[in-house]
This record gives sequence, structure tokens and C-alpha cells, in this order.
Amino acid sequence: MNRSDAIDSYLSLDEPWCPSDYAAMLIQPYQLYVERTDEARNMARFYAMTIEPNLFGEVCLTRRWGRIGAQGQMKVQHFARERDAVAAFLNLLRQKRSRGYRVTPSAAGH
Repeated sequence: MNRSDAIDSYLSLDEPWCPSDYAAMLIQPYQLYVERTDEARNMARFYAMTIEPNLFGEVCLTRRWGRIGAQGQMKVQHFARERDAVAAFLNLLRQKRSRGYRVTPSAAGH
């Protein structure tokens, strides 16, 4: 290997690792699973969110929602900072709680 060439990668294996290289090191895990059911309206919905780092140094807010027992839909939002992802997470949590979504005993396994 010719070591006189310029490094072609931001994170080289030859360079010492620095924690500041990774913006996506989460302080704590964030995950939520809530359900909304109404037998009179034949409603059985779920909403799940997680915040996780991806391989590119971004923080991702992944949301899944749909009818309980079905695959549902999924959306991933990318953020440069954990703070922004947490703010979006908490805003969505407030919206879902105001619409009647609640943590259920069966949600403990999700």
C-alpha cells in the first residue's frame, strides 16, 4: 500500500478515532410504541417511533404507523443533531397523546 497518497476517506483506519468524529452518538435510546383503539368506530391503530444513528453520522427519527396487526407505513427523517430529532420526537408524542394514543400493557414487548 502506498502511504504517501492522500487519504481518500474522512474516517481512515490509519487515523486515531475521536468521539467528536461522530455526531450521531446518542446520549440515550429513544423509542415509543402507543396504540389507539375504539371498538365503536372499529379503530385499532398503532404508532411507533425510534431515534437511532445511521452509518453516515446522522441521527434518524424512524416512524411506523398503521392498523394493529398490519405492516403499516414507515417514514425516516434525518437530522444533523440529536437535539433536533428529540424535539421532533417530543412534538409528535404530544400530537399523538392529544389524539388519544396511549401506552398499553401489550406495548411492553415492542
